[in-house]
Amino acid sequence: MADSIQFQYAVYMLPIHAKNPSAVLQEALAKKYAGLKLVAEIPTEPREMVVSAHLQKHVQQEYAPPSMESLQYFGHGLSQEQAQALQKSEEAFVLQFSHTRENVWAGLRNANALVEEIARKTNGLVWDEETREVFSPDAWHEKRLKPWSGEVPDISGQTVIHVYKKDELERAITLGMTKIGLPDVVVDGISWSSNREVGHLVNLFCQAMAEGAVFEKSGKFSLQLRAIKNSEVRDAQLKSLKGNSMGVAYLSLRPGVWEEGDPKNRLIQLTAERYVGNDAPAKQDRMTSCFFGWEDKVTDVEHSEELLEESRKERAKLPGLQKDFNAGLQPDEFILVKAPFKTPDGGNEWMWVEITYWKGNLIRGTLDNEPFKIADLRAGQVVEVWQGDVFDYIRQFPDKHREGNTTGEIIRKMEQKQSGSTPSSESRNQVASPAQNVNCNPD
Repeated sequence: MADSIQFQYAVYMLPIHAKNPSAVLQEALAKKYAGLKLVAEIPTEPREMVVSAHLQKHVQQEYAPPSMESLQYFGHGLSQEQAQALQKSEEAFVLQFSHTRENVWAGLRNANALVEEIARKTNGLVWDEETREVFSPDAWHEKRLKPWSGEVPDISGQTVIHVYKKDELERAITLGMTKIGLPDVVVDGISWSSNREVGHLVNLFCQAMAEGAVFEKSGKFSLQLRAIKNSEVRDAQLKSLKGNSMGVAYLSLRPGVWEEGDPKNRLIQLTAERYVGNDAPAKQDRMTSCFFGWEDKVTDVEHSEELLEESRKERAKLPGLQKDFNAGLQPDEFILVKAPFKTPDGGNEWMWVEITYWKGNLIRGTLDNEPFKIADLRAGQVVEVWQGDVFDYIRQFPDKHREGNTTGEIIRKMEQKQSGSTPSSESRNQVASPAQNVNCNPD
């Protein structure tokens, strides 16, 4: 944690202040925040909790609010009228907070409460400069203050994670750790379908840092869920674990490389290089599977005529899916295809691949299943398949609803009718994988 901490909030007026924000600030400091001192300029090395403030004019030119499009992702609790009014804001009351590391939690809590009070009394909206989000006062309270229990809060309630496409895979980075005087966290080479697990892992790592985790010079760090001190954070994750979970991630830490758009802060990059895998995405998949658990299984079925006919119908949709993929999918949207992988006994093991590249007949992506009979493949590994070999698809949309995998329902019905006999390897459709194949040992 840095010796001194500095961050910025603001209140956007709609379009100008209903009540003088400077007067609201001074009244609040006098009545509620005796330990927070108003100063004209933030000192280089503050010795107490301080705040400076000014009313920013010419907002559209000098402190532009987020656009209507951005508000879809980074606006919280705003009505349509407020969102539209924000686009015409003429003033913003900008507050700069600073304090020493000894006052990190009192300082942040005071800042959160103070900016909420100013927003309510001036009929404005709260802007968090560090996380680049805008809130109604009620939404701000629900996110930043209401869940805060104990000394160290749930850090995920004070920060945000941005995930964006970098080359064929995605890059995740936190914003807001500046408010705690700690580095922001980066993870490279993730797939959209795994960003939820990676996000939980990043949030837990940030929580561990905030609670005082100590790192070895080697960069090796064992993130242990059961060692998280905040009981609400720890217990919520414990309840969500699947079978075979370890609740431990053997991380390798290294200095993060700053990229355009990153917060102006120190960066720590998390990697899974201590795990077994043929490439970085496979190692990362192994790490999240071992931490959170998994529920894969293997199913053997015959490719009946009914199943093949349904597959032909689904395959006919592939050209349209390819067009949509290359036009650009929305955040949280991804496409999986089921494709065959040759087994040593000459059969096929059918597994799902999340697409990261699709040109012509070539599809490249990350393997979504842990193979059952193919020793040199790993879940998460980057693989290539041919469009002509695809059997079915799954498309997840931003609202989480899915389309495709109509053959899956037929397979489920066939499973119920199976007598227990094993089909020949040439017609075997092995879906997903047995958990015992996953090796969770580091290094």
